[in-house]
Amino acid sequence: MQVLKRIFDFYINSSIHVAFAVCGLVWVTLLNFNVGVDLEFIYFVFFATVTGYNFVKYFGLAKFHHRSLTSKLKYIQIFSLLCFIGLCYYTLKLKNQTLIYFGVLGVITFLYAIPFLPNKIFMEAGNLRAISGLKIYVIAFVWTGVTVIIPLLNENHDLGNDVLIESVQRYLYVIIAILPFEVRDMKYDSLKLSTIPQRIGIVKTKIIGASLIVLLFFLEFFKDEFWQNKAIILGMICLLLMLFLVFSSINQKKHYSAFWVESIPIVWAMLTTLNY
Repeated sequence: MQVLKRIFDFYINSSIHVAFAVCGLVWVTLLNFNVGVDLEFIYFVFFATVTGYNFVKYFGLAKFHHRSLTSKLKYIQIFSLLCFIGLCYYTLKLKNQTLIYFGVLGVITFLYAIPFLPNKIFMEAGNLRAISGLKIYVIAFVWTGVTVIIPLLNENHDLGNDVLIESVQRYLYVIIAILPFEVRDMKYDSLKLSTIPQRIGIVKTKIIGASLIVLLFFLEFFKDEFWQNKAIILGMICLLLMLFLVFSSINQKKHYSAFWVESIPIVWAMLTTLNY
């Protein structure tokens, strides 16, 4: 049992799960717009997600505690290095134009983790992550680009009305999905981060989140190509999202957000595949 627990913890802490979630959203986009599935693109996204997330999460720890790293973190570093090698390999498989798009988001991710701003103005960290209230919107922007815009541009798909709506929906989805994490982290986050629950409280956060879920769902009916089955699947995803948001709390169980909330895109991808 202890072995399984260690494997599961590594699966979560090394960002494998979140990488599957991102790939799941890419998969949903490609199937929803019927442009086919480029597996090499999916592999690139997986390795890029693991590399990017682990860089953001563990850069500070590795920088200041490299001599006393725990064995768990060392294993994550080794795994991240292997994923970076995989990322480099699949970089060679992508179109140059696609790489430019990813490069822009890569720079944003880099600035999100690396100190480059005046500390006195933007807190001790000096990075985008530290700017009051900005975190959730940066993450939503990057996820929207990676899971909607770039996959379709890579397939030379026109960015028309339906893509715009899909992008807005995905942006809203990511913001809503982050809220249980922000509720969980209220007792850890600095007040200077000014997260949504810190600014307006947990109850109002849930009310706003629920309102955004309703908006997310009803935007589906404004698409030029409306498919009832896709709307039903989206409705199921919105219901799941609503339940996890409503029952989120400061004292939520360890993997409530990191596993269960993060699993919703994987469920979404499975339902979309069954409907395809």
